[in-house]
Amino acid sequence: MLDSFNLQGKTALVTGCKRGIGFGMAVALAEAGADIIGVSASLESKGSDIEKAVTALGREFTAYQCDFSQRDQLYTFIDRVQKNHEKIDILVNNAGTILRDPAANHSDEYWDTVIEVNLNAQFILSRELGKKMIERQSGKIIFTASLLTYQGGITVPGYAASKGAVGQLVMALSNEWASQGVNVNAIAPGYIATDNTQALRDDNERSSAILSRIPQGRWGEIEDFKGPVVFLASQASNYMNGSTVLVDGGWMGR
Repeated sequence: MLDSFNLQGKTALVTGCKRGIGFGMAVALAEAGADIIGVSASLESKGSDIEKAVTALGREFTAYQCDFSQRDQLYTFIDRVQKNHEKIDILVNNAGTILRDPAANHSDEYWDTVIEVNLNAQFILSRELGKKMIERQSGKIIFTASLLTYQGGITVPGYAASKGAVGQLVMALSNEWASQGVNVNAIAPGYIATDNTQALRDDNERSSAILSRIPQGRWGEIEDFKGPVVFLASQASNYMNGSTVLVDGGWMGR
């Protein structure tokens, strides 16, 4: 059974892998045997922490920089990565951003930036790499969703809208591509100790309220995503399509 989780000979492209959940996912895929293509807005071309972690496992790592809020940079990146890599077996759409301001004050700039990074860029990247996967009749696409795929949140209308749309996009792509050998699924993190939740963790009142609702009683850790991402990237999940896997300590069960 464990052989079905083996990713030897596979290449995974992981966006937003410089730190946080994306870092953990990239390391997990490398631990399972995959070579990693990493991309982030500020990822160093050489010597990054993620490169060191992946190459220490005996896997290859290739770094790219791309600001996903800039459409021209995205298309340039797609062109480069497809020319430089013959086959990308796994796409992890993890790059994202969050901008906080009450809805009545939420600017066009905030809205447009969040939607561009969290939704538009992820659709375009999935569409362009998905074409190649369909040609091969094989591929795995994994999105990072959110609790706000299901809930509205507070002071983050753009983020909530983008993550709600990601959940629908996963199902829409799956409806078209499952029969073509391409599995499209998502992982929805709960409240995880990352940069995105720093403001919440620094707010004693909000942090206490959040922890009181999580049945497991703790903030999630990056390591909590290793098993789920390897599962969705591997043959073990070949009959999973259009699903969003909650990794939330039980939050959505309350």
